[in-house]
Amino acid sequence: MLKLTPILLALLYGFVMYRFSAWRTARELDARSTELADPMLRVMNDRLARALDLPRIRVHIYEIDPVNGLAAPDGRIFITRGFYRQFQEGKVSADELASVIAHELGHVALGHARRRMIDFSGQNALRTALALMLSRFLPGIGVLIANALTSLLAARISRADEYEADTYAAALLTKAGIGTAPQISLFQKLEKLTEARGGAAPAWLMSHPKTEERIKAIEKLSLSWQA
Repeated sequence: MLKLTPILLALLYGFVMYRFSAWRTARELDARSTELADPMLRVMNDRLARALDLPRIRVHIYEIDPVNGLAAPDGRIFITRGFYRQFQEGKVSADELASVIAHELGHVALGHARRRMIDFSGQNALRTALALMLSRFLPGIGVLIANALTSLLAARISRADEYEADTYAAALLTKAGIGTAPQISLFQKLEKLTEARGGAAPAWLMSHPKTEERIKAIEKLSLSWQA
């Protein structure tokens, strides 16, 4: 029983962290967001909603400057004020912003948004358990090995999720009559947009597939659907 204690403690820690992270995320988003009311973007959202046979898709503006989009564990979709500002300045089109919303809808529909919160907590628990066990045999470097292994696992999961959300978004945009061209054009300009905002990379560029690989995957999908 004593041998299992570190693992049980790590699992308990992961559960507590999950509950706390979910509560803190919801509180932060509630305090710093408002529902998107832009008429042009509402039109685009309505097109996506019709393609999904939904009465409405609600999108919120998260009041932070970095260019980003995100799906909350509770299923809500957000674009940041910084991203919306790029649209207002004409640097991002309504179709391109719709591709971001479609991508985040993919994360919700495929269960990524909620699972990521669980994965984050689980990875912390796994890191703690591995560090405790490895440190017994490899004092000093056990923690480093545990961190490296859990980071590799997190990156692998993240890359898989992004490809799946890209595929979902491509299919939804095609069904809505928008097509995948805005999805591709946004990827092509996204790194430049984020550099203009002080180098704050959006979530899908951090530990995620290379932009060129994602574009190629979307183009391959489009060609297969046209065949």
